[in-house]
Amino acid sequence: MWGGRFSRKPAEIMQAINVSIGVDRRLWAQDLTGSEAHCRMLAAQGIIRQEDADAILGGLAIIREEMAAGTFPFRDAYEDVHMNVEARLAELIGDPSGRLHTARSRNDQVATDFRLWVRDACDEAAEGLKGLQRALLVQAEAHADALMPGFTHLQPAQPVTFGHHLMAYVEMFGRDAGRFADARARMNENPLGAAALAGSPFPIDRHATAAALGFDRPMANSLDAVSDRDFALEALSAAAICAGHLSRLGEEIVVWMTPQFGFVSLPDDLTTGSSIMPQKRNPDAAELVRAKAGRISGSLVALLTVMKGLPLAYSKDMQEDKPPVFEAFDALGLAVSAMTAMAAALTPNRERMAAAAGAGFSTATDLADWLVRELDLPFRRAHHVTGATVKRAEEMGVDLGQLPLSEMQKIEPRITEAVYKVLSPEASCASRTSYGGTAPEQVRARIAEWKARLS
Repeated sequence: MWGGRFSRKPAEIMQAINVSIGVDRRLWAQDLTGSEAHCRMLAAQGIIRQEDADAILGGLAIIREEMAAGTFPFRDAYEDVHMNVEARLAELIGDPSGRLHTARSRNDQVATDFRLWVRDACDEAAEGLKGLQRALLVQAEAHADALMPGFTHLQPAQPVTFGHHLMAYVEMFGRDAGRFADARARMNENPLGAAALAGSPFPIDRHATAAALGFDRPMANSLDAVSDRDFALEALSAAAICAGHLSRLGEEIVVWMTPQFGFVSLPDDLTTGSSIMPQKRNPDAAELVRAKAGRISGSLVALLTVMKGLPLAYSKDMQEDKPPVFEAFDALGLAVSAMTAMAAALTPNRERMAAAAGAGFSTATDLADWLVRELDLPFRRAHHVTGATVKRAEEMGVDLGQLPLSEMQKIEPRITEAVYKVLSPEASCASRTSYGGTAPEQVRARIAEWKARLS
């Protein structure tokens, strides 16, 4: 490819460190699409003859068929996907193949291919998240009124419903899908035509290639066009945040499935056993989803580190941009699919969750709120009275709802029998009717909103 300048072939170690075809061959579809758009533009602008363009397009069509069938002869000697395509095109059509690279460089070519790939990956991630959200919505609707303990610091806090808990993840994954959409919108500019770094002296039409490739516009600065990898970093950032949400849900499934909690179960086909302990049912899929977050976050850090010290414009360091992105989106797609399967198959133990919903004096805040509403106590005073009441219940070994009225009245004489109406987990949940609260009516309203958004 650069033989006119060099008199010796690359050393074996140079070939080994320089070759990227084992990784960037995944860009073949994007590379062919970009080349087809570039070829048509060159012909339309009169930069190459139409008969040469026709030969090039015919050869690219054959290569596309070979790639799709898995018969394309990838060769390490040609270093990357771009040169493999160019070499094969020369074998198929001869001299006209050499005209395809007019007015472009591998610098803007790979920037275009990679941007197209990441754009598709963001679309696929957002679509996968919608499937996960739908699975969660089905469960949330079925269990909108199923009581469970809500936690802070993993300590019982206030009763919530299982549906409300699952809807929190619907919201999280909705934001994740939004981040992928935002990243996609920002990356939807075309680098093609920036050439090596300075643009082209040929009368190219960058707006035409941008439109042909589904971009909103060409990138406005040729140096930026070939050196920018913000689009990959932003997509990885969205993936890392999403992986964190998946990991949190995976962690909860792991905890909920322990005998100590016993809140949910998964079927045999989504769990594993032990080679030595016959009784085991392990939530390995949830654990592996949890582990994927580390690899995806690591991919983001890897690319940030690659890019942090690079001067403009292109540097060969940027050949290392694709492995972390490919690995991260492979891991993310697998994690989303696994979590979708688990979300659809979860069976909650409503009785076990309901029994735990009132543990740890979880209706204490309801008592404080009752003191404010009914006795007109300032909240801080009500908080103090409630704390003393909880202490007394703890001393007697009873729940708040079982503490005798006489004991409560020793702390606050004006408390009446009516207080017991607010001290059950059911009453606590039902009272949380503020927008976004855990009252079943509010949960069902949010479910309806999300079903409409996803339909």
